[in-house]
Amino acid sequence: MKAGLLVSLIVNFLVVASAGSFYNDFYFNWGHDHGKVYDNGNSLSLILDKNSGSGFQSKKEYLFGKIDIQLKLVHGNSAGTVTTFYLSSLGPYHDEIDFEFLGNTSGQPYTLHTNVFSQGRGNREQQFYLWFDPTADFHTYSILWNPQRIIFSVDGIAIREFKNLESIGVPFPKNQPMRIYSSLWEADDWATCGGRVKTDWTKAPFVASFRNFNVNACAWSYGASSCKSKSGFADSISNSWIWEELDAGRKGQMKWVRDNYMTYDYCKDSKRFPHGLPRECYVTNFP
Repeated sequence: MKAGLLVSLIVNFLVVASAGSFYNDFYFNWGHDHGKVYDNGNSLSLILDKNSGSGFQSKKEYLFGKIDIQLKLVHGNSAGTVTTFYLSSLGPYHDEIDFEFLGNTSGQPYTLHTNVFSQGRGNREQQFYLWFDPTADFHTYSILWNPQRIIFSVDGIAIREFKNLESIGVPFPKNQPMRIYSSLWEADDWATCGGRVKTDWTKAPFVASFRNFNVNACAWSYGASSCKSKSGFADSISNSWIWEELDAGRKGQMKWVRDNYMTYDYCKDSKRFPHGLPRECYVTNFP
């Protein structure tokens, strides 16, 4: 992206920062009776049983931002369940940035599934195991989305970077505002071992817990950005997420994760793309 275009994008954004409260910033969009809010709106649980799962979404849309959420996943035999945290716009040509946590039988690791959609096209899956038990305590999962890159992080450790490579014809989500979504639902036709392991409903209800929502982002309202141009604004955020990139230390951490915990990378799946891998896969510094 040309520097002038990047600056023009940035100076027109006013960052909206909030330590989110469920009551103020989110609402249940399905399975209302399978969600529980507590701690004055700072924490909630989603519940899955044979009758229903549950999900919530942000009241606002955002165009670029850094979103953190702390999550404790379903404990025990979670096979067939999917817990999600993602950003998405609407429509057939939607953009989307995904964290999905695919459950497993007791004692087997969760699969952390990531994906990026732009203009309705995804197929950019990368999957990981985690280096800790995500059901024993809360851990922080973060999406950084700025005009230059998307960074997926776990407890501050980057696990994936998707760069803006529009210069070589790779679509990048930068024009459609997105809402924040989370959900807990059953997908035993594909979630665990390709659907070979089914949900054991005798273990229900399944519970995923969320807390400490943090949204540092540019809000979108009534078809336009609510951010206003202000003199000197770019300088005032020169060290914030809007300019953020991975330094050598964080790149080293990401390499460690990818070398030791990555289980699937679309850029290495030549059988899936017999006519050639996606263009970004040929860029030498594209993780």
